[in-house]
Amino acid sequence: MLIMGLSCSFITKENVLIVRLDGELDHHEANKLREEWQKHLQGGFIEHIIINVENLTFMDSSGIGVILGRYKEIVQLGGQMVVCSIQEPIKKIFTMSGLFKIIQLEPTEKHALLSLGVAS
Repeated sequence: MLIMGLSCSFITKENVLIVRLDGELDHHEANKLREEWQKHLQGGFIEHIIINVENLTFMDSSGIGVILGRYKEIVQLGGQMVVCSIQEPIKKIFTMSGLFKIIQLEPTEKHALLSLGVAS
């Protein structure tokens, strides 16, 4: 799905929703991404979320808000959120915002799936 400067895809593997973000996640895209993400969370039996940010080039506080909101939802369901394939500029944003204190970081999507007990 293309949202202005952000492309996102949602894939389900067993009980894990994999969210792949590509491009820029700013206030223009945040609401549309939130709505689309909600549909996927409500549409099936999802226990965990993996966010693959390998191709995410920019994220502002709106993006942090979207991620935090989905984190709170998945934790209420007893699940986990894992971020993977992060590039240095986005890693700095996650670090400065404190997201790594609550969200696990894995080097690749395969590692993230394995950490959640799902064979890739």
